[in-house]
Amino acid sequence: MASVWVAGAAAGLVAIGATVAVERLGGRIGGLLGTLPTTIVPAAAGIWAATGEPAAFSDAMGAVPVGMWVNVLFLQVWQIGPRWLPPGSLSVRLGAMVGLSLVVWAMVAGGAVLVMQQLRDQSIGMLGPGVVATLTSLALGVWATWLPRHAPKGGRTVGPFTLLARGSLAAVVIAGAVGLAAVAGPLVSGVASVFPAIFLTSMVSLWWSQGESVQGGAVGPMMLGASSVSAYALFAALTLPRWGMGLGSVVAWTLAVVVVTVPAYAWLRGRPMPAASPSDGQ
Repeated sequence: MASVWVAGAAAGLVAIGATVAVERLGGRIGGLLGTLPTTIVPAAAGIWAATGEPAAFSDAMGAVPVGMWVNVLFLQVWQIGPRWLPPGSLSVRLGAMVGLSLVVWAMVAGGAVLVMQQLRDQSIGMLGPGVVATLTSLALGVWATWLPRHAPKGGRTVGPFTLLARGSLAAVVIAGAVGLAAVAGPLVSGVASVFPAIFLTSMVSLWWSQGESVQGGAVGPMMLGASSVSAYALFAALTLPRWGMGLGSVVAWTLAVVVVTVPAYAWLRGRPMPAASPSDGQ
């Protein structure tokens, strides 16, 4: 039970930090930093504590990159979806985007779980599909940031109640995902552990408080940086059973940042920043 609450509290803090990073640093760097492996660290530790069995834990961690690939598609809906929406008030357009993105996530995530269950029934481990999903997510992230997009900083001050609301949803979802590990099996818990709570709260709160252009500029870097979470899960599947939750988590986090986040940062820094456009975020 303690691991459930620790994971939830960590998720809430990260959800707050991710949106503040985008608002203060801009969507390009803030979006990348907001996707550092954070909530997955206590979530993975909680799942390991709940399963205590290397094979089941490996399957759960192999399912995480598949879930992150679904999340990348979720973010892509937020990048291209607004242009499909008819003109309307902020609340109407935002509500439509929330509904559209969650429907896409639920459909693709449900299909992914079914496919993984079929593979598992054939005694196929999840680490292989996890590696494929990670590479696919990286490719989509590079594609999403290939053409530079204006990524402004937020220009409005956000109050403490808004920040608290951002963290609450993420905390509840991640705590629930860790709790699922004991009752729903490793595949469902692995995908649920990366439910886009932080992405959703980031997109909604940034759109609501800062406007469409701020959240729109963060989508591409978030898509690219999300692969660091997948990399962490793949490394954690090997390091936690070998070295325990403490050292194993540190080693997996370091490897994920070196392999994904640092090159992604260099890539984004090398992309030219276009001037602001009235169509940004539309």
